[in-house]
Amino acid sequence: MSGTDERTARAPGPSGDPARDDAPGAAFQVDLRGVVDLLARHLYSSPRVYLRELLQNAVDAITARGALGDTDGPARIVLRPLAGGGLEVHDTGVGLTRDEAHELLATIGRSSKRDVELGTGREEFLGQFGIGLLSAFMVADEIELVSRSARPSVAGGPAAPVRWRGRSDGRYELVELAPDDPDAPAEPGSVVRLRPRRDTEHWLAPETVVALAQDFGSLLPVELLVETRLDDPAAGGPDAPVALRRLSGEDLPWRAAHPTPAARDAALAAYAERTLGFTPLARIDLDLPLAGLSGVAYVLPAAVAPTTTARHRVYLKRMLLGSAVDDLLPPWAFFVRCVLDASVLRPTASREGLYEDEVLLATRDALGAQVRRWLLETLATDSVLARRFLETHHLAVRALALTDDEMLDVAARVLPFETTAGTGTLADLAEAHPRGRLLYTTTVEEFRRIAPVAAAQGLPVVNGGYVYDAALLERVADRFPGWRLAPVAAADVSHVLAEVEPLRELEVADALAALDAALDEQGCDVVLRRFEPDALPAMLLHDRDGDHAREAARAAETDDLWGEILAGISGPARPRRLVLNDANDTVRDLLASPDADVRAAGGRSLYVTAVLASGKALQPAEAALMNDSLSLLLARALAAGPGASADRSPDEENR
Repeated sequence: MSGTDERTARAPGPSGDPARDDAPGAAFQVDLRGVVDLLARHLYSSPRVYLRELLQNAVDAITARGALGDTDGPARIVLRPLAGGGLEVHDTGVGLTRDEAHELLATIGRSSKRDVELGTGREEFLGQFGIGLLSAFMVADEIELVSRSARPSVAGGPAAPVRWRGRSDGRYELVELAPDDPDAPAEPGSVVRLRPRRDTEHWLAPETVVALAQDFGSLLPVELLVETRLDDPAAGGPDAPVALRRLSGEDLPWRAAHPTPAARDAALAAYAERTLGFTPLARIDLDLPLAGLSGVAYVLPAAVAPTTTARHRVYLKRMLLGSAVDDLLPPWAFFVRCVLDASVLRPTASREGLYEDEVLLATRDALGAQVRRWLLETLATDSVLARRFLETHHLAVRALALTDDEMLDVAARVLPFETTAGTGTLADLAEAHPRGRLLYTTTVEEFRRIAPVAAAQGLPVVNGGYVYDAALLERVADRFPGWRLAPVAAADVSHVLAEVEPLRELEVADALAALDAALDEQGCDVVLRRFEPDALPAMLLHDRDGDHAREAARAAETDDLWGEILAGISGPARPRRLVLNDANDTVRDLLASPDADVRAAGGRSLYVTAVLASGKALQPAEAALMNDSLSLLLARALAAGPGASADRSPDEENR
């Protein structure tokens, strides 16, 4: 050995005493155990990233050796299990001199001279050597690095190999080795050795190392090999023959050559099944040369909620950054999952996500434009793929159409909507009613209330109560004014219902007034009409303008200045309308009843029944109203006895 240097991570103060930290200008002390705990608990998601950091260091070292013009020998990383547990990572990179080992490994967070020499942006490199090696303390109490540099020494001859040992308590040892030391690599490169600490043995087990290496490094542009001992009973133990198994691929899967387009489709579909766990509905090639980005977006085979976070598999310079990277595409593109490789995107400190900067924003817009172009081209023709896509991911088309006029034009032509004429497109509905007016509801409950009657009267109404539909229909109304598409109002439906004859209206005027008074607390006006289907006794019409007017009227009842202002501008409140069907036997019997209490209870029951028909849950007050009404009706029915119907006239019986 030509020299030994053993130090700790505690920096001495101005007095020279490491224990004195209260002198003016004293340096910070570093508790390495605390730093490692910070990395494990708050920076990295799992100790599994230790192998990724070691692979990154090895790839950077190989890249740096190539920058020197030294391309002799293979670009190779070998993973070798150690006897008794542990891992050795050997690379054929540039190696370290004694000064570089001091600079890179003894100080956390300092930029090295090599960073400056290789360019401030370090665009060809994956990580920073010191902080990456530090992550190995999450699985080991001691890290040993033995390295032989490809650079010449200051004197001009080959640099002496070095060995660095770091411990999790902050102590390290750096020594120079003899040129022919058997512990040093024979050629330029580095060897990192880890011994697991208690309770972390599984992270360094051979099967775990192989799985992590395949996950992180399967696309690396260097040879990633793992050494395995052959199962030979005659030569077991450390003397058993070994074999090298390659874990890295030859090329990016989407860049690989295939004899036919069908063969490429099959290969990329199989790749999605292996890496993402599903067989895609379709595939979108992604290519952004300016961002050094390429990859594939896979269309999910099943529908997902629009609020689902899309997580993508992202490689940075062919090293896996993360398998659940979000915010890579616009929110409307929640129906695809991407696998891609990039070179200029910036990773976060943990290197498990992407840093939100101008480059990522521009990349997100550009990727969204490519997915959008595929979507427009796919929906331009009535193909099997287009139909399957709309059946599965129509919500994505709706989401994009909210902000994109070109997609809005497509949506109006191809998107299915629930209507009173059945499921169909807005373009088809407008073509079927060229002179009529198209109406839409803003809630599912409102559509269910009026759909039976509107369908019977031939009134075209669209259900706009589902996700995105109300806002989308509002945009369609502005873009296609000739379709006369507008929100439905109570008057729109009540005007198409047949009015009763004047004599009939006079006959039941008192009964209707009594029912109107009985439902006054519900903010509901009662009118009588005849409509189909006659089995429907009543229909509740909800009016948004009426709701606003009623809210203003309630506010105007206050004594403050705001109430006085509203009273002057809001006008009279327009209540909801409970439309009774004079073609229904129950309604006619109710209006003919001489018992005022029975009429009031029956009217309230019809009101609650109309609310239930819309699919809306009853409010406590409405449930109490129903209970009270049913109790009264049952009591009167039981008191009347079984022969009560004998007093009815023949005409009433026929009805």
